[in-house]
Amino acid sequence: MLTTLRHITLWSSTALLALSSATLRGQDFYLSQFHEAPMLRSPALAGVFSGDYRIQGVYRNQWNSISYPYQTGSLNIERKATFFESDDFITLGLQLFYDQAGAVRLTSGHLLPVVNFHKSLSERRSSFLSLGFFGGLVTRRLDRSRVTTNNQFDGIGFNSSLPDGETFTASYAYFDAGVGLSYNTTLGMGEKHILFLGSSYQHFNRPVNAFYRNIRHLPKWVFSTGFRIQITDINYITFHGDHILQAPYQQTIFGGLYSRRIGGIGSTTVVHLGLFGRLRDAVIPMFKIDLEPVRIGFSYDVTVGNLVAIARSRGGFELSMSYAGFSNRDNSVKYATRCPKF
Repeated sequence: MLTTLRHITLWSSTALLALSSATLRGQDFYLSQFHEAPMLRSPALAGVFSGDYRIQGVYRNQWNSISYPYQTGSLNIERKATFFESDDFITLGLQLFYDQAGAVRLTSGHLLPVVNFHKSLSERRSSFLSLGFFGGLVTRRLDRSRVTTNNQFDGIGFNSSLPDGETFTASYAYFDAGVGLSYNTTLGMGEKHILFLGSSYQHFNRPVNAFYRNIRHLPKWVFSTGFRIQITDINYITFHGDHILQAPYQQTIFGGLYSRRIGGIGSTTVVHLGLFGRLRDAVIPMFKIDLEPVRIGFSYDVTVGNLVAIARSRGGFELSMSYAGFSNRDNSVKYATRCPKF
């Protein structure tokens, strides 16, 4: 599994060798609140929300039971506008990502501009086909002073004055790129229900991803879906799911949220309670509250399976926050009869 292999590899005492191994080259980072970082799922999901602009952030802290817990952060910025005077739209965005893991402080940073074009498919309802791209810089580094090797054992014990015997640079950078396609539509009387289907193909340029040796990043497919069912005027249910293929690894995460407006019809205060699961890895209870225009979410991974002993029954805590709204401009989607949303 994607995350399991990554965590075991980086946590081992032979971290340097693991960084160059073939088992690591297929690994990517993840968030349990994956639906709060849509552009990590697919660049074609940028702009699929109600509003002209949105800023979203997610912070993850995992496995505090070990000496060096994993810390991950995501920040995405989106700006959606009408495409000239048509029923189509265009979204420009920026995805920032940060991850630090393991005793050697393996740190990754992503700076990925995104563009997504939404083509209207219907004159009667909000129905759009979106094609998105991202491409940008990824940096990786580690703390060379924390690297230890067998060459530093002098027969009695560890001797930090001895050279580690390795020759490699402690940082490198590469260009990464991906493409995505999504379909977003409203359903039912009054267009109360919403559905989207999406897929993305990431790392298609297969960049070199290693501190030494010519090891290339494995391409990754992400298949995403989400749908919202309006039960009454004050409550609804939302489902999200992703299936990731990064041969020979795969991962599935899915679940749902029950939402209720506090204060009756027209209230912008919404409370969400939900449960998600990552197959053979974690059960994830989730709480979220909307205080328009701000939304705040909390989740906690309850580790299951083979990693329970290593994690000492501790999982990963995540905090998400988003801010979305409409601009005071003539081309605001607020005045559009139909627009991409979820």
